[in-house]
Amino acid sequence: MSVFPPGAPVTVSLDGRPLPSYVRAYVADGRVFAPVRPLLSRLADRLWFEGNVLVIVRDGRTVRIPLGARTPDALDSAFVTIVPVLQALGETVTYDARLRLLDVRTTRSYGIATQPPFVPGPPASPRAVFTPEPVATPRPVWSGSPLPRRTPLPEPPP
Repeated sequence: MSVFPPGAPVTVSLDGRPLPSYVRAYVADGRVFAPVRPLLSRLADRLWFEGNVLVIVRDGRTVRIPLGARTPDALDSAFVTIVPVLQALGETVTYDARLRLLDVRTTRSYGIATQPPFVPGPPASPRAVFTPEPVATPRPVWSGSPLPRRTPLPEPPP
């Protein structure tokens, strides 16, 4: 759905922190429309298209949203009515119309993943490296006191 002029901008927060986005969500006809990225791509386990239908899967729940004509950058340019989609995915959503703030409380905990410990492999064998012998810089030759530069100056035009 395209709205011109665009509706009032809405700030989307995820677990109390504002969600940075190049394209802002907006209110039109009493509904909050938000871009698929970054909110749905952050919350969903998988996103894909089946024809002109956007399929969103999270924790075994599947939501299908029919979109208009699909473009190559559809995930970046598609707007959906975000509240029913988030509620279908199991999220708690509140909207403050006075502040124009959509607050999404996620039920999923995001732990911090650590890197696996370093497991050294076999030691590397040394390689032959060619290093040229340094060449001595020639010493300057004293040729007497320096003379001033004798560059002729051009004559000004008459």
